[in-house]
Amino acid sequence: LLQRFKQRHPGVPTKSGLMLGLGEELDEVEQVLRDLRAHGVEMLTLGQYLQPSRDHLPVERFVTPEEFKQLEQLAYDLGFDQVASGPMVRSSYHADLQAEGVF
Repeated sequence: LLQRFKQRHPGVPTKSGLMLGLGEELDEVEQVLRDLRAHGVEMLTLGQYLQPSRDHLPVERFVTPEEFKQLEQLAYDLGFDQVASGPMVRSSYHADLQAEGVF
């Protein structure tokens, strides 16, 4: 979907995000970041999944601030223009600044 949108509207910035801590492996996260870049996504958010209620999936693990920093650097190395990565980051994190290219 993102790839098709980008092909039809190459001038429109695209953004995606991941919530971490649900049992994913680092190599899986890296591959998703590579796939997102291959499909033209320029902006990225990476945050910690937090279980909203007992009826939702439990947190498998808490990602360390160091891991978030490493993933942020990887994302920039892969060519993302804007990256917000940290335990409290959500998809809307500084969305206004990201859209303006300030963040």
